[in-house]
Amino acid sequence: MVRLISVDGKQLGILPVQEALRVARDQGLDLVEVSPKSDPPVCRIMDFGKFKYQASKKIQEARKKARAFQMKEVKVRPNTEEHDLAFKIRNILKFLDKKHRVKVTVMFRGREMAYMEAGYRLLDRVAQEVADKGTVEQAPKQEARNTVSMVIVPKS
Repeated sequence: MVRLISVDGKQLGILPVQEALRVARDQGLDLVEVSPKSDPPVCRIMDFGKFKYQASKKIQEARKKARAFQMKEVKVRPNTEEHDLAFKIRNILKFLDKKHRVKVTVMFRGREMAYMEAGYRLLDRVAQEVADKGTVEQAPKQEARNTVSMVIVPKS
């Protein structure tokens, strides 16, 4: 015995399983057990293929919304001029306004690698400039032999 629910959500009563299957087949649809733990179990007449398709679409939509945060990267050099640095900071602020995470990377070449502390100072300055819009998620650290980077996330 199962409690049967029609396609439009109306209860058709408590029927034997064979009778419920016959009703579903007559309509050209599937009999799906919705709540097996209830007494008697609840079954619904529906197009199961369509149901699975709609469920997968909901999952895809949820993933799309979850992926809204992107990681943007801004690269600078330790000897970047004031105007260029101000331009990069404006871009970082735009990214933070759009709720993107920003990875700021300082790249060193040749003899610049002897002055790594200049890169750390530069990243500290960038963090101070964007402090009203974002917070440092990952403190400045040396990633490769010739790069120092940090990650900034938008304030909520």
